[in-house]
Formats: sequence, structure tokens, C-alpha cells
Amino acid sequence: MLTTTCFHFLSTPFNLLIFLFFVIILQKNVVIVEMPFEPRCNDATRHYGESNIDEQISCLIGLQIRSTFYKVEAGLMTLLKKCLELEAGNSTSILSGYVDHFQSTECEDIGWGCGWRNIQMLTSHLLMQRQEAREVLFGGSGFIPDIASLQRWLEIAWERGFDALGADHFNHKIYGSTNWIGTTECAALFRSFGLRARIVDFGPKELESLYHSGPGTSLGAQVLKINDRGKRKALQVYGPMDKYILRSNQDVPLAGSRGHEKSRYSSISLGNTLGGGSGDSILNKCTRKDKGHQVLMDWVWNYFSDKSLSKSGYSSVIVSEKPPLYFQNDGHSRTIVGIQVKHQQNGMPQYSLLIFDPAHRTTAIERAVKENDGWQKLIKRGVHTLRKPQYQLCYIDTGIASGEEWSCLRE
Repeated sequence: MLTTTCFHFLSTPFNLLIFLFFVIILQKNVVIVEMPFEPRCNDATRHYGESNIDEQISCLIGLQIRSTFYKVEAGLMTLLKKCLELEAGNSTSILSGYVDHFQSTECEDIGWGCGWRNIQMLTSHLLMQRQEAREVLFGGSGFIPDIASLQRWLEIAWERGFDALGADHFNHKIYGSTNWIGTTECAALFRSFGLRARIVDFGPKELESLYHSGPGTSLGAQVLKINDRGKRKALQVYGPMDKYILRSNQDVPLAGSRGHEKSRYSSISLGNTLGGGSGDSILNKCTRKDKGHQVLMDWVWNYFSDKSLSKSGYSSVIVSEKPPLYFQNDGHSRTIVGIQVKHQQNGMPQYSLLIFDPAHRTTAIERAVKENDGWQKLIKRGVHTLRKPQYQLCYIDTGIASGEEWSCLRE
């Protein structure tokens, strides 16, 4: 009946012209925009201060997307353990129990997403080996969210008061951007769930603005630069990591997992890597720098061994309960999944960090450890490879903070 009525209405030229006129008007006023999928509930939940944070969290829990990645069925850490056991020589290696490798992809995040990939690697360990973390992370979803969803979670962390300086730097908005992130963003994200994320800074005694300040990679709010006349001049450098720099020998107290006061971040000097007087040789400068970076190696060893494992003895591979470490330097970040020490004949220990790099293809790492061929180039990093003047680590203590301690994590 309706079809017959429409047919009779359009049968006359005048009515047909009216119909076409309205069709043209509608076409001019309707704009169709194709947008990528965006996890959102409604406009009210997208703007800060316009809705309850709990509603935003509930919305994101339902709409967050599971990250897709190449999962090695045999387990990369299991394969790496076998390779370390087959190595010749007197050595001791300590590994995190379980870590999945997440690589940056050309179509998604090459050139900017390494920080998010390292967060995903840390999360893979926490979900698999820490039940208390699995229950609180990402609303208890039990899976690792994709980068877009992680960006939303970081925005919620900012809104809840975590890392106010970083939030201001990014104008409280990071979803959909390609901005770099660093250790402070990693720590803020995990702290918002009550995890005791801590930051350790390894830098020279006299910090200088040696590299460009950028999101997640700045050197400090005020860097003292020594000029030719020996006078100090303050250089302004801005970025979300500023508050974690220039705190040598100063710790901010925070209740730790064992009930005592513990710093949530600290600064450890790497020695004067900037050089001394005009008579210093290049060799001496390199030697001082290597000795400085040995401090980082010692710290990583003590972290995984919990200061209780001897560095001498027969060859062995030990699986630690400690989570991997978020490892940041200027322009890039990686994940430290373990450490190896070789016991040389001269009695000096030779350290190698064991690293998963988001820039490497997971299939390439899998093939190398399966065939026990070439994996050292992809995973091992000796002290001579630490060529940056400053490094930062983010690690996660056991337990879940609550109440006053959780509030302190915001600072």
C-alpha cells in the first residue's frame, strides 16, 4: 500500500521535482566521516570533570580491546633459558619467569610506540605470575589491552591525580597521538591500579643538556651546565620526567611493600661522564664512563638476585620471581628480562643485560633462540653498549597499595 502511494506521488513532474529538491538539501547537510574505532561511551564520559571517574572506568573496561601479538608457543623465556644453559664458559644467568615479546609494527607504532610495547611486556609477566596484579589491572580483564586502550587508561590515571606534571605536559590528552612516553608514564599507569611502581635514575654527577628534551625523555627541570670559566648556568628543560631528575642522594619516602619507608624514585650517580680538565685523554673518559655504567649493571644484578645470589660458581640459569624492568634512554626504551654474569679468569665479572627490544621482530627472536644461532646479537647487551649519559629504570614491587599509600603514589 505504501509503495503504491509513493509511486502515485512521484508520478507527476511537480512532485518529482519537490522530492529531488529535498534529496539535494539533505545530501548537502549530511557529512559522512569515516573514523577509526574509538572506545567511548558518550560525549559526557570523554570530557574531564563532566562525569564520575568510576563511570569512565566501567565504560573502558567494557570497550577496551585485547592487543594482538605473535605469541611464541614454546615461550620465548623458556627458549632463552635453554640457550643460556648451552653456553660455554663459567657464568650465572637470572631470568624473569615469563615475558611475552611485543614488537612495534609498521602499520601501527613504529618510531613512537616502544614505550607502550614495553608496558605490554611488563603486563604479560604481571598477568601470568602475579594473581594480585591480575585482579586489579585493567578492570580485572585478564588480558593485555592494545595501545589505544592503554592510552585511555593513562588519561584516567592522570584524571585521578597521578603524575600531574606529565598530565599538564600532554594537556591531559594522549589518546590517538604518537607522542613518546617514558618511565613516568609507565609508573603512573601502573600506580593508578595500586601497583608499587618505582623509578630509578642513573645519571652523571653533573648533568648537562646533552640531548633534546622530548615527551618521556627530558633530562630535568633545571640542568646545571659548567661553562669554560667554571661558572654554573641553569638551563631550563621541560618534560614529564623532570621531577625525577636532579635528586642525587635524596629519596622521597613512601611506604614500601615490607612496611618500611621506601623511595618511589631515586637517583644514582654514574660518575663524571662529561670529562674533566683539558689534560684528560679520551681513554680515561671512556674508562670513567664504563665504570659509571657498571653501577647500573650492579643494580640490575642485585634487583634480580635480591642481593642474595653469589656471582661466582659453576654455570647456571636461575628463574627469578622478579618482573622485568622498563629500561629507558634518550629516544628509545626496551625491556630487561634478565642479566648474565661471566666469571673471567682475572676474577672480574663481565655483565650482560638480557633485553627484549620492541624494534626487533618477534619471529626473528624466536628463530634465533630455537636454532641457538645469533640470539646474542638480539638479546645480549654488555656494558660497552651503554653509550648514553643517562638511563632510567621502572620496576614494580610486590603487593597492592591501598588507602593512604595509594594516595601517596599520586605524588
